Amino acid sequence: MSREEEIKKELYENTLSGRAPVTEKLTQEGIDLGMDPLEILFQALIPALQEVGRLFEVGEYFVPEMMISAKAMQRAMAILQPILGDTGVEPVGKVLMLTVKGDVHDIGKNLCIIMLEGAGFEVIDMGVNVSPERLLDAVIEHQPQLVGFSAFLTTTMPYFKTNIEALEDAGLRDKVKVMVGGAPITKEYAMSVGADGFGPDASQSVKLAKQLMVDMGYEIDQGGDGDSAAMRAAVDAVQDLMSKADEEHVSG
Repeated sequence: MSREEEIKKELYENTLSGRAPVTEKLTQEGIDLGMDPLEILFQALIPALQEVGRLFEVGEYFVPEMMISAKAMQRAMAILQPILGDTGVEPVGKVLMLTVKGDVHDIGKNLCIIMLEGAGFEVIDMGVNVSPERLLDAVIEHQPQLVGFSAFLTTTMPYFKTNIEALEDAGLRDKVKVMVGGAPITKEYAMSVGADGFGPDASQSVKLAKQLMVDMGYEIDQGGDGDSAAMRAAVDAVQDLMSKADEEHVSG
């Protein structure tokens, strides 16, 4: 068996078991050996997540196992995404992304970032548990056109409004468009707190970001999402696990 075949086999096994550091290392080794990133994605990573979903459905895997497998997939995608999404063109806009204060969930946010970067946006990822003060400093420093807030917990959802009010008090609200999302968020809630748009999933976040750019007067192509079919397939695989996790959380 060639080393390339070994890497695919090991990637499958380590993504399945959620060993993120090993998955990341193997992905980089594959790229360094000249392996096709699409081969890594479709012959190792996505099949592993599909198997995770099957194991969940038959009761052999539970939500924690699904989430660590999804994180392992994300670590690999952080290496593959720049290669798959490299278009060589100027960014269509700049987006500041964060998970609000008190919340450390980042899978949804990170999927949005993958899709936004694939669509040609420059994304500044502030990470998780971001305070309104850090948000203001970052808006001043990076001067994005868009900011995206993510919340997974109902207890942290009120920080959407807190952040927006902080932008208003600092005189920055009219300089950015705000989009929000997360498992418990609805369009009605997003509008009630003063957001400019709601993204129900990572794919829709691209369409929303482009529309908000147009609303601000920028001329950009809205003929497609701009992301590759490979990245969409990867994101869909992770989102499928997230949907199963959400259903289990509700039913449990």
